[in-house]
Amino acid sequence: MSASPFIRPALRRLFAVLLASPLAAGAAGKPNIVLLFADDLGRYASAYADPKLPSPNDIVRTPVFDRIAAEGARFDHAFVSVPSCTPSRGALYTGRHFFRNGSFSQLHSRWTKGAPDPSESIVGMPVTLQKAGYHIGWSHKWHIPERLMGGKQRQYSPAGQRINSYSEVLTKKPAAREAVLDEVRKNFRAFLADRKEGQPYFYSFNPTNTHRTWVRGSGKALWGLDPDQLKGKIPPFLPDNEVVREDIADYLGEVMAFDAACGVILDEIAKAGELDRTLVVVSGDHGAPGFPRGKCNVHDFGSGVPLLLRWPGAIEAGRVVKVPVSLIDLAPTFLAAAGAESPDDPDGQNLLPALAKGGDDTSLRGWALIGREVHVGGAREGFLPYPVRALRTPEFLYVRNFKPDRWPMGDPKAAAGDAVPDEKALNDTRSAFADIDASPTKTWLVRNRFAKGLETVLQLGWEKRPEEELYILAEDPHQLRNVAADPARAETLAKLRGQLMAELEAKKDPRLTDAFDRPPYVDKSRE
Repeated sequence: MSASPFIRPALRRLFAVLLASPLAAGAAGKPNIVLLFADDLGRYASAYADPKLPSPNDIVRTPVFDRIAAEGARFDHAFVSVPSCTPSRGALYTGRHFFRNGSFSQLHSRWTKGAPDPSESIVGMPVTLQKAGYHIGWSHKWHIPERLMGGKQRQYSPAGQRINSYSEVLTKKPAAREAVLDEVRKNFRAFLADRKEGQPYFYSFNPTNTHRTWVRGSGKALWGLDPDQLKGKIPPFLPDNEVVREDIADYLGEVMAFDAACGVILDEIAKAGELDRTLVVVSGDHGAPGFPRGKCNVHDFGSGVPLLLRWPGAIEAGRVVKVPVSLIDLAPTFLAAAGAESPDDPDGQNLLPALAKGGDDTSLRGWALIGREVHVGGAREGFLPYPVRALRTPEFLYVRNFKPDRWPMGDPKAAAGDAVPDEKALNDTRSAFADIDASPTKTWLVRNRFAKGLETVLQLGWEKRPEEELYILAEDPHQLRNVAADPARAETLAKLRGQLMAELEAKKDPRLTDAFDRPPYVDKSRE
């Protein structure tokens, strides 16, 4: 049946608008997609500095991140699915809640050999892009099954990996800065060299320099970051002292090194004339390591990450998203940009409609689900996980600790009793509170754990937690005061509990039957 002559002009106008739009160009021309994804990168960039909320962002300098934010979108409340690297990356590359990914739903999971693995049927976002015509590859850390990126041959680091040890390298040889950045450039060029002419590509740049260990004093020595400038800007659940300030300044130096490395990659894309047809994304796999309340915690300091997206035309410049989103949203977003669909039944949503001109936050889900199980396998007796799930909304953080009798950051071990372990033991092992990375901050806290004035810091950092936590974010942005037991908050608590449990039940979270405590999720014989 032919269209009415009255409809044809309108259809022609509609088709003309659609074909001229960047999203249509993405479906037809398939934009390049570049994910700049650092290990242990919390929400740190000068673009996040807020005069109303003093923080380390006030002194860090990240011109590349800031440019992406100014020319694209900045998400002020982006969260990982789980604040632990393997399951976080698995959730990102599948678009699924971490607990749906079988053997890679935990760090260094000891899956029972021969047991059926739900992950075996997962294709993953990169391979789906490859099937849609993309050249795919990554540099540096992967930490999930390599088949999700088409196999080990898709790893590109032929020029070297010194970016992963930035402060260690530069402290010994300050003149090596350009050489280290040149390795980043050459690795990216090696990836592009395997690309067919005109072929779109997906590249994931995954350096680990923001992971421990970095050189003490390197933030000031290499980047001019004076720890004293952090006075009054340290999160209140950490001591504001010389040790912690220097530790954070050194971490921020590694953030700046990552920013510089990202700038090299963007320069290469620009030289090829393809920057404006490339979707560029900056993020990280969880919060800062070695700090109580950071990595491995579902609170904002541990699970909040930067999220910056740039794609001119498709993403409105200067867009700021205020509602919570999850990194599980990236896989559906990348596939939508490429005109492909996920075969993996993702839980995330495509962010692009909300980022286009005229888009707004109301089209977004508006909450993030966060959780964790095993991080360090031997952190607790019997190799047991610490099971926690959380719901982060614009107004609240609700936390459910399923096993409040367990130590959240691992058993005290070397920190137990009155004996003070030596510094070597605390810096070279993870025996005390093993889910907190060894660090100067951790060493200081363990050595001074009986000092007056640290009771709240230690209680929030590593002591046992109640079954439920509730934080009112407008009153308590650092999540210091748990109001779950307040009768005045009973209705809010019940509502959030119901919302969280409904999602876990709908997605068949194995935690609801305590399956994470048993084989195949925990196999002690393989430790």
